[in-house]
Amino acid sequence: MSRQQQVMNICNGSEGRKLSPFSDMPKAELQAQRPRNKKMCSSLEEAIRRSGLKDGMTISFHHAFRGGDLTINLVMAQIAAMGFKNLTLASSSLAGCHSPVIEHIRNGVVTKIYTSGLRGPLAEEISRGLLKEPVHIHSHGGRVNLVQSGELNIDVAFLGVPACDEFGNANGYTGKACCGSLGYARVDAENAKTVVMLTEEILPYPHHPLSICQDQVDMIVQVERVGDAEKIGADATRMTTNPRELLIARRAADVIINSGYFKPGFSMQTGTGGASLAVVRFLESKMRSQNVKAGFALGGITSAMVDLHEKGLIEKLLDVQSFDAGAAASLARNPNHVEISANQYANFTSKGASVERLDVVILSALEIDTKFNINVLTGSDGVLRGASGGHCDTAAASQLAIIVAPLVRGRIPTIVEHVTTMITPGSSIDILVTDHGIAVNPARPELAERLKEAGMPVTTIEALYERAVALTGAPKPIEFTDRVVAVVRYRDGSVIDVVNQIKE
Repeated sequence: MSRQQQVMNICNGSEGRKLSPFSDMPKAELQAQRPRNKKMCSSLEEAIRRSGLKDGMTISFHHAFRGGDLTINLVMAQIAAMGFKNLTLASSSLAGCHSPVIEHIRNGVVTKIYTSGLRGPLAEEISRGLLKEPVHIHSHGGRVNLVQSGELNIDVAFLGVPACDEFGNANGYTGKACCGSLGYARVDAENAKTVVMLTEEILPYPHHPLSICQDQVDMIVQVERVGDAEKIGADATRMTTNPRELLIARRAADVIINSGYFKPGFSMQTGTGGASLAVVRFLESKMRSQNVKAGFALGGITSAMVDLHEKGLIEKLLDVQSFDAGAAASLARNPNHVEISANQYANFTSKGASVERLDVVILSALEIDTKFNINVLTGSDGVLRGASGGHCDTAAASQLAIIVAPLVRGRIPTIVEHVTTMITPGSSIDILVTDHGIAVNPARPELAERLKEAGMPVTTIEALYERAVALTGAPKPIEFTDRVVAVVRYRDGSVIDVVNQIKE
């Protein structure tokens, strides 16, 4: 019996049953079934067609480019032109640049949205009742939980990257449009049924280092632009020069130093907002004088964090999203600047979320009430204009959650009797730092005692509320209709609040 006949007998089995559909296929024909460029698409239209997209499916995007994202508008315009309807849009966040989505909602292309935040004209129109179904607002960690639980079942993920090879190996810091960490895109790449990668540049195989790997990518299409990297550092991530914000930041730094958590190896995260980011500036001198080095900094990494890392004051940076060009460049050159996925960052059902190792987090707020509940989503007019982000994730898991906010903004009090929309429960918040004093959650009396012993201006949140009202007067209640335009999902998926349509 020839060797070829032996192979055929084994493939067909002892009873003549074929074990492989390729058992009768000559080797040359089998090889022809695997073209080397099988992932490459000549156009976005071809990529969408090959993805198997159908009406009623869920499509996803990431927001590493923040206000400079161009991918969503590009893809949605092509999807609309191809006649798709009734889609669920699941972007990790939506910004002011995504106003073209308004027309896609009006035309029935998009009928449902999951996102961590909404800003700009799209948010304003949704606040006025544009979308028939309520938007689902989730945290960054909560989004991963919704995806892994099967509620948010991603059919096709469209992931914009600055460069990749012909097999789909990519990172966010090689190429012209460097966005840095692809921490949110990685979740979609790992969980979507089909992954379509949009790239500005095709590099030689194998491209390395990897954020998204070749075995996660189904199709690749080269486009002119996926994002404007210069717009990643938006106003929310600016380094402030405002004297009031600098005063609050200095006080917050002093709170950290006297909290009992400022010791060698401590970990920290700063959220968005001028005062929150400026805290890092004031910590540097104390870290030097007391010979205290941080073990790691977490979250959205900024140039200020990179500066401390390169000065040897922070040992490692764990980066789920690079907040500016300096952070994106650092990720490429610093071996201890480590990219992590949103699952590793903040998903409470993961096998290990980095927020659970976090000592101190400094966060901002649009409103905080006398029960320490936080609103970072709706403005004083009730309009959606913010994001849940990692707010509730980090506040719940960290050892010390500090809110930095002015007592009033313009003629609007920041401290209110009841927040318009709850994003983070007061049970997760430890300290409020304002330009008029510091309030400590009554559940943490030991913190209040430490700060008083350090001579810091500690008061009660009720006293701060009364001070705010004395300065501005009692705010006029916002008028809403009974219609719900958004539901707020906590990090475990539960609904903790709703946003009603504003009355006009």
